[in-house]
Parts: sequence; structure tokens; C-alpha cells
Amino acid sequence: MRGIDTPVRKMRREIFKEIAQLAYHSDNLNDDVEALPYKIVNPETPIYRESIYREREIVREQIRLAMGLSLRPEDAPVHVTQGLEESNIDEKYYEPPMIQVIPSACNACPENEYCVTDRCMGCVAHPCQVVCPRGAISTVNGKSVIDQSKCIRCGKCKSVCPYDAVSHQQRPCSAACGVGAIGSDGAGRAVIDSEKCVTCGQCMVSCPFGAIADKSQIFQLIHALESGREIIAQVAPAFVGQFGPAATPGKIKTALKQLGFADVYETAIGADIGAAIEAEHYVKEVATGELPFLLTSCCPSWSMLAKKFFPETIDKISNALTPMVATARVIKKEHPDASVVFIGPCVAKKLEASRRSVRSDVDFVITFEELTGMFEAKGIDITKVEEETPIMDATSAGRGYAASGGVASAIEKCVQEYYPDTTVHIEHVESLADCKKILMLAKLGKKNGCLIEGMACPGGCIAGAGTNVAILQAQKALSSFQNEAERKLPPQNAMDEAK
Repeated sequence: MRGIDTPVRKMRREIFKEIAQLAYHSDNLNDDVEALPYKIVNPETPIYRESIYREREIVREQIRLAMGLSLRPEDAPVHVTQGLEESNIDEKYYEPPMIQVIPSACNACPENEYCVTDRCMGCVAHPCQVVCPRGAISTVNGKSVIDQSKCIRCGKCKSVCPYDAVSHQQRPCSAACGVGAIGSDGAGRAVIDSEKCVTCGQCMVSCPFGAIADKSQIFQLIHALESGREIIAQVAPAFVGQFGPAATPGKIKTALKQLGFADVYETAIGADIGAAIEAEHYVKEVATGELPFLLTSCCPSWSMLAKKFFPETIDKISNALTPMVATARVIKKEHPDASVVFIGPCVAKKLEASRRSVRSDVDFVITFEELTGMFEAKGIDITKVEEETPIMDATSAGRGYAASGGVASAIEKCVQEYYPDTTVHIEHVESLADCKKILMLAKLGKKNGCLIEGMACPGGCIAGAGTNVAILQAQKALSSFQNEAERKLPPQNAMDEAK
């Protein structure tokens, strides 16, 4: 559903806008938060649910998450503003769980079920019944019916039906999760197993009920911007195209400064540094046989996947700083007293920034979707602002990190340019399911000698959970942005900037 302006997306954007407006204008925060569900939800007729009371309850929980708070428990009386005072500080960091299922919004979708639809023609052949290994299908009133207590979910009935009358119903969030982290509670509603979850956010963008949401830091960020201290933004290379075709990088830079940012850097600076470092690692460690293979480090969900499910690969993950952290260190070297905000497409980056080793480098993380809410709250139309000095910090290779295969391509080109005598073997995969497959092959010794790039989101960062536009649209904008770069590759000594 990415790139489609559904009611779920509109509601999320409205909540981000309203929270941002509270941060800018509220003089009585507790009362204003209490009043917000009544402002957002139509007072007479429910739009999306069976009652305005359920809609308001869901909005209350969405508001809490959007302000960086956790959901309230269902079995205890907790005020909607509880914890707000403690959260109303600039230094508020994200706390796990980052992504949560709102129970009142969950539709308790079937987890895995085959059922016969009204397309059934009641044919004489009844191939669905013939192939069923458990006798779970019978004829009732001339139509096939599946006994769910006998069905083993093999799918044979669906594969042979000549009318495509058998439907395979899956819980959308679970189908999108490549690590099996979605389960059910006693009421059949989705729950996330934090021990398995790698915070990619694909469940969130796949839920058609808006029942899964992540925590936001925009409320705290706006307070920091309003304080007048120096706040610098770094924008992930996937930012191009995210705010409409007329929103050029220069206009986006101007709009960010109108929000209060002192300056804007490309996160692709850190990608350039990482490409140079990982090229050297490959040549000195993998090509020499010191390591059997090397895993890229830039996607935090990919790294978490490897660490959680394939712990034997931990020492094979590149120790190069992620582009976000490398860029933050460049910024803080030039602006030691500034706070750094990463603006990107990724939910997992929020957890990465909360790690102790990263806290001193990255102060805030928000997504493109959340930034849109800030622009709307401030009344900024990016298409109408003046063109700022062009953003020309990084190379084409570094900007290419935003798309699947771009990391591997950048490293491969660096190896070929700076170590021409080294033959490089590159693999790249996207989606957590395929990431698990390639890690298993690597574990079995099938990928020795390879540099392996993994991207949790199908399509790469341009398809992250915090993006605004469809993948193909984002890909087109990214390609143009790459072509505009003055340099194609980072210098071989780009790694010195990270030291």
C-alpha cells in the first residue's frame, strides 16, 4: 500500500500535523491532548469504524505513540496523558518497543485460512475435494465448503480450482513479516514478538486497519528547534521525490531551514565513507581469506536479523559506521555544539540512534512521513519556497545506497577503481525472507568470498516504512539525483573523515 494515499495514511499524517501544532502552539498541553481526539474524529458519524467511541479510542493510542509514549494497558485505568510530562523534554530518546499493535484497532484477521468464495460453480468434477489429503472439503447446497478443523492449509484445493474460487486469507501484517514475529493474543488480535522483531516496519505499512504504529520524536524535536539552539539536519538519499516532483532538493533544504534547522547535510556523505571503508575491508579481509564473507552494516534491520538469527555471523558484519552515524560525526566535528537530526525512510534507524554508542552522535530521528506533518503544521508549501543552494555534498555512489543493490554497487566500483587487481564477488538481497535465505547459505559456506548486501525493505530504503511515495516514483527521482552528482565515486581516503 506504499505510495497510495489511503485513509490510514491520511489519518497518520493528520495526527502528526496535530501533534506538531501542539508542540508549536499549546499553552495547556494536557487539556489540548485530551481534546485532540474530539477534534480529529467526526462528532456525529463514524467514518472508518462502527462507532465514534472506538474511533476516538484508537486515535488516543495513535496520539500517544506519536508523542513518543507507549500504549496504555488494557487491564488498568491509565490516563491518556500519563507519562506526558516525562516525555515533554528535548532529551527524550526512543524506548522499545518501537512498533506496537493497537488492540482496539486490530481486526483480528485470519492468520492462515483457505475458504471457498461465492465464485464456486459447484462443478461436477469437484477437483478441490479430490486432491484434499484430509477430506476437509464437502458439498453443501451444491457448493464446496472447507471444514477448518480438518484443513491443514496445504493449498492444493486452491491450485486446482478452475474458477479460482478458493481464497487464501492471510493476516497482512504477518505475511509482510519475514521473521515470523507476528503472533496472536487470546482474542485473535495481532501481537509482535519483540525477541524476533527487527523493527523494519513492514507490518505497519501492510496493515489496512492502521492498527500498527511506531513511536515518533517530532514533538520533542520541535521543542528543540523552538529553543533556538543549533540543530542540523542530515537527510537520507531517499529524500528526493518524497515531497512531490516539484520539491527539488534545493527547495527541501530551504523548507527545512524555515522549520528552524541551521543547516542541511546529505547522509550520503557517510555512505561515501562507508563504501570506501568496506571496499578496503573486502580487499584486506575477504579477498585474502581472513574472513569467509563480509556483510554490509548500513541497514539496521539486516544487522539485527543476522545477530538474532545467525549469531555466528556477528564477526562477519562490517564494522564500518552506518551512513547515519558517519555523517553525524562529520557534522559534530564541524559543529561540536549542535544537535543532529537524521531524516529518513527508516523506522529501524530510531532504535539504532537509541543505542548507547550512537546517542552522542544522533540526537533525533524522524521519517519523511513525520516531516510532512511538521511542514503541514507550519504551513510550509515546499513547491512555493525559494530554491536554496543546491545540495551537492555526496557522490553518485553514496546516493545510490537508497536503492536495493546500491550499497553493493558502490563498494564494487570502489574495489574496481582503487584495487584493480582484486576480483570482487557481490551478492545483494532485499526483503527479510530473502535475507534469511542468503544468511543460511553463507552459514553453510555457499557464499565464501562474497560481499553480501542485505536490505530489509523490498526495494531498499526508498521503500522504507516512513516513505511517502510509490517505489517506482522514488526510484526515478533517485536516479536523477545520482546523475546530478558532480563526482561518481568517493576518494580512496574518504575513510579518514570517519576517524
